[in-house]
Amino acid sequence: MAPAFITFEGIDGCGKSTQMRMLASELRLRGREVVVTREPGGTPLGTRVRQLVLDSEEQVDPLAELLLYAADRAQHVRTLVRPALDSGHVVLSDRYADATVAYQGAGRGFPDETVSAVVGLATGGLMPDLTLIFDLPVEESQRRAAQRSDRGHKKDRLDAEDAAFHTRVRDAYLRIAASDPQRVRVIDASGSVQETQSQVNRLVMPFLESRQ
Repeated sequence: MAPAFITFEGIDGCGKSTQMRMLASELRLRGREVVVTREPGGTPLGTRVRQLVLDSEEQVDPLAELLLYAADRAQHVRTLVRPALDSGHVVLSDRYADATVAYQGAGRGFPDETVSAVVGLATGGLMPDLTLIFDLPVEESQRRAAQRSDRGHKKDRLDAEDAAFHTRVRDAYLRIAASDPQRVRVIDASGSVQETQSQVNRLVMPFLESRQ
């Protein structure tokens, strides 16, 4: 079976991480070899980068943030993603290059050409075969974040950003989808976990079957 690189994107609280785990389980039941990973944090180096840019209470300069994410991605692509694809696996990644366009480009305000150059250098030109953007109104994202906080979930630096920041990020994701409809699909993530899972399966299963 042909390898495939599928990425999961969206604003905080959209449920992409849950959906990725559920899809991985379903694909394994169907006999596919699956690698599940995330950015930042898919490699030992990435885990340390994640602690620096998300979990740390230190103020991280926006340019430092952009370059730390790029360093994580370069390591991720070269040591995990490409080798897994070369071995015929389906690679599912919780965030990838589109996150930089949305969060550091639109969210932080870096120019498109700067973001494009950094992304190109880090990825070496590797783009996903399919990207799922889980779309959610910012108000619902914040409501879910508050629920997670009530359950003891510690906010990271992105969780703590205001509604205007997350609105810019969401709008950027929708622009990405509109500009690349062959690769990117938008999924309505405002319903139940099961409803969202049904949408994922309706998109992903035919896509993978078409690549056999």
